[in-house]
Amino acid sequence: MDAKDNKIDEDEALDLNEEETSEEATEETSEEVVAEEGKLEQDFAKLKDDYIRLYAEMDNMKKRTQAENEKTIKFAISSFAKELLGVADNLERAIAAMSENKDSCEDLLKGVELTQNELTKVFEKFGIKRFNHIGKKFDPNFERVVQEVDSPDAESGTILSELQSGYTIHERILREAMVIVAR
Repeated sequence: MDAKDNKIDEDEALDLNEEETSEEATEETSEEVVAEEGKLEQDFAKLKDDYIRLYAEMDNMKKRTQAENEKTIKFAISSFAKELLGVADNLERAIAAMSENKDSCEDLLKGVELTQNELTKVFEKFGIKRFNHIGKKFDPNFERVVQEVDSPDAESGTILSELQSGYTIHERILREAMVIVAR
């Protein structure tokens, strides 16, 4: 063998070593890439899950807030309405007092009745309704007993009369009625 052939053999050996080293590096790089892809897929799946949960949570919060706002708007006038109930009571008392002296108060009675009718229309417009349970069984959700009397004509617990009217606003109690019940 001459030096030239020896040099070719050495070059071939170096090339083979480089190919083996390159293949090992490629295998290591390929394994690293696969591992990195797996990690990225896991991270992506976690972020996607977090996003979906957050989106659902925000949607639920939006719905709750909207429902609360509707409820707040619906019942915002409750304190104002409660104050007006006293006006309605006084109008009823005035009408009752004038009914006894119809001859001297006919025009005044008509005016007070018109005022009461207008107030009733305003109440209805805002969902405020008067309830009357006279003759029915006492319900502690709607009435407050002020007095109990013996009554041979009525069953025990039956409402005989109202001292103060009860009102609801959008099916919610605004004020309980003050009633007299049979014992």
